[in-house]
Amino acid sequence: MTMALHATSVPSSGTVPDGGAPAPATTSPRRRPRRTPLTWVRGGGLSTLVVALPLIVVFGLFSWFPIVRAVVMSFQYTNLVQPAEWVGLDNFTYVLGDPLLGTAVRNTLYFAGLALVLGYPVPLVAAVLMSEVRRAKGLYSALAYLPVVVPPVVAVLLWKTFYDASETGVFNTILGGVGLGPFPWLQDPSWAMPSLVLEATWAAAGGTVIIYLAALTGVAPELYDAAEVDGAGVWRKVWHVTLPQLRGVLFVTFILQIIGTAQVFTEPYLFTGGGPANSTTTILLMIYNYAFGGRGDYGAATALSLLLALVLAVLSAVYFRLTAKWSD
Repeated sequence: MTMALHATSVPSSGTVPDGGAPAPATTSPRRRPRRTPLTWVRGGGLSTLVVALPLIVVFGLFSWFPIVRAVVMSFQYTNLVQPAEWVGLDNFTYVLGDPLLGTAVRNTLYFAGLALVLGYPVPLVAAVLMSEVRRAKGLYSALAYLPVVVPPVVAVLLWKTFYDASETGVFNTILGGVGLGPFPWLQDPSWAMPSLVLEATWAAAGGTVIIYLAALTGVAPELYDAAEVDGAGVWRKVWHVTLPQLRGVLFVTFILQIIGTAQVFTEPYLFTGGGPANSTTTILLMIYNYAFGGRGDYGAATALSLLLALVLAVLSAVYFRLTAKWSD
């Protein structure tokens, strides 16, 4: 009986019971089961592939294949009618040497900067104010989102009437009532770009407002209650509770707005066509003119498109790396 108890007290890990140095544990390596096509099927791999196959085909045809085709075309001279001719890096050399590229880059950065200053805080302020409303919150949300559902062409035509430079234009009539104007909204190079930014902010702010409102519903009410107990007013609650809780969403919407404004096309194309005096010519408008502006140079258009995509990809990677520790 004593021998049996002693035997069961010996640890199985190889420890010496007489007080000596513990022997290294001897564990046999665990062999992973060999994966075969049959085990892959039994593990659900085939059913997963069948479910994902339509999605892969759709993405492959309508998303990945055009990207690959654009990369190929950037190294070709092609007008999609005659046989393509391989030209190496000539398309990139051509677009980088285009004297209009510097103007387009400056105009795009100017548009993005104005859109950030004007369009980034406005949806946040609107969402915070709407979240404080106790009644008819849905009505205010619908009114804020209404410009988003207006087709861009219709919105531009509507705002063109607002921007009528004559004294009978909508904005000039309103401002004339307080002794201002008339202003050449779209006819003067210094006025044209801010006018485009104003319309673009009106058209896109509603979508961002809805995102912020959805994020605000995830903020715990106990945090606001605790802030009220500490005597915090509305703005202190916004600064110390709302903004920290929305930090991750704010970081994402910030980089999305930069990417979106860097690809602005509709407003300069429909409002001014790049004028006056190229003051609203943007990078995407240059790409459009390369492809459809009479030259039909799709190689140069895809080359500039790839350069823009590369810059935005690098910018996004650097941005997310720098803000990774603040986004959690």
